[in-house]
Amino acid sequence: MATVEGAAMDMQLKGARVIVTAGAGGIGREIAMAFREEGARVAVCDLDPTALEELSSEAPEIFAEICDVAETAAAAGFVARAVAHLGGLDALVNNAGIAGPTAPVEEIDPHDWARTLEVCLTGQFNITRAAVPALRASRNGSITNMSSAAGRLGFARRAPYAAAKWGVVGFTKSLALELGPDGIRANAILPGLVAGDRQRRVMEARAQARGMGLAEIEAEAFAHVSIKDYVTARQIADQVLFLASPRGRTISGQAIAVDGDLGMLG
Repeated sequence: MATVEGAAMDMQLKGARVIVTAGAGGIGREIAMAFREEGARVAVCDLDPTALEELSSEAPEIFAEICDVAETAAAAGFVARAVAHLGGLDALVNNAGIAGPTAPVEEIDPHDWARTLEVCLTGQFNITRAAVPALRASRNGSITNMSSAAGRLGFARRAPYAAAKWGVVGFTKSLALELGPDGIRANAILPGLVAGDRQRRVMEARAQARGMGLAEIEAEAFAHVSIKDYVTARQIADQVLFLASPRGRTISGQAIAVDGDLGMLG
C-alpha cells in the first residue's frame, strides 16, 4: 500500500496471481497496474477493445481478454484461461460495473434495470463462481468486490445501480461466511466520489435530469462530504492491495468505505 500516493512499499505480493475484471481502464486499470508494480502476475478482462490494446501495449505481460462478465459462459471461459495462464489464483478483484440509467423509478426501462444488475451483481457471481476452486488452492486467497457509497446510502434517480451495489455487500458478506473455513477472505470496497471520466459522466447525467448546471451538481455533492475532495483511483487500488496482501489476512466480511466520510448521494 502507498504511504504517499504513488510511492510503493513491499506488500509481499511478488508472484501473486491476480484477476481484475474491467481492468483495462479507470479504477480497474489502476488496480491492475498497482498489482503489477508489486510484482504480481495479473490477468484482466474488459469490454473495451481499445483500452485492452492500450494496456497490452504498455504492459504486455498482463493477460488480457474481452469478456462480458454478465454472460455466464464467457465469464467461466475467461477465468479458466486466466487461471491456466497464471498457474493458479490468489486474488480476485470484481471491479466490473456500469452506471445504469439516471431517471425516476417509474421512467426506468426494465431492460436498463436488468442490464445494470446483470453487470454489477450477477457479473460478480459469474466470475466468483468460476474462480473459487482455484482460490481454494491458494495460501493467501482473497476476493475484493467493488460496491459503492450507493451500496450503503441509496441513490435517488439511480435505483438500479444502488440496488445492485447493496446486493454486492450482501454477496460479499455471504462469501466471507461460506469461504472463510477454506482460508479465503472476502471484502467489499465502497468508493465515494472518484475522480475520472465516469464520475464526470454521472454528474452530467444528473445535471441534465434535474435541469441544473454541472457546477451546481458538483457543489451539491460535496456539501455532504467531510473531506471535500475526490477520491483517486490510486487510493482505491491501495486499499485493494492491502486487503489482498498477507497483511490483510484476518480482514474479511467488511464493507469498507473509501469516500471522505460521504453522508448522502443524490
